[in-house]
Amino acid sequence: MSSVEEQQSQAFTKPTFSEAQACALVESVFGLKVSKIQPLPSYDDQNFHICISRAEDTTDGAAEYVLKVSNTESSKTPDLIEVQSHIILFLRAAGFPTASVCRTKADNLTSLVSVDSGSEIKSHLVRLMTYLPGRPIANIPVSPQLLYEIGRLAAKLDKTLEKFHHPKLSSLRQENFIWNLKNIPLLEKYLYALGQNRNREIVEQVIQLFKEKVMTKFHHFRECEYPPGR
Repeated sequence: MSSVEEQQSQAFTKPTFSEAQACALVESVFGLKVSKIQPLPSYDDQNFHICISRAEDTTDGAAEYVLKVSNTESSKTPDLIEVQSHIILFLRAAGFPTASVCRTKADNLTSLVSVDSGSEIKSHLVRLMTYLPGRPIANIPVSPQLLYEIGRLAAKLDKTLEKFHHPKLSSLRQENFIWNLKNIPLLEKYLYALGQNRNREIVEQVIQLFKEKVMTKFHHFRECEYPPGR
């Protein structure tokens, strides 16, 4: 696939909701009135930072949320999105600093909405989560202690998820899922994006080493039960 085709494919599946549409969506699906909205960075979904209007005598509930609109491809796998949402709730109940998934007016964790794009009707799964303030690790000084704490948290999360059960858990297992670390060789078809330079040489070397040193030892590793979501 060429870079142009890749961009066209992503543009085809990625949501393109306007801020006005997103506000209307929050009100109609979740029953909340938006007072302020701001787009957030995203890869192939669409995210908005939402602030809601609240009556002066009301103090219950959060004031800030994230509206997540899944792309058309992900929206075809509602079971996977449902399991991801339940994992978030499970980890929050276990004391992890995660967002909380909000229920719709119909008491569901997600809602499938259809939008007329002009040439066709597209369907998107939408979720609303409480806003979790913080700073990306890339924006703060990294110390050995911080790296230790991140590793410790990851290990605790891994052990905690061993206790998670859901009837649709198998939906998380996706063959050829590019975000799964065991599928690193799939990145070869995207090497064109690096051009011809030293960075490409380094990536090619890493992929080759992965094939030789890691893939040959897969049978020694415990497979992750919860491949990463996008």
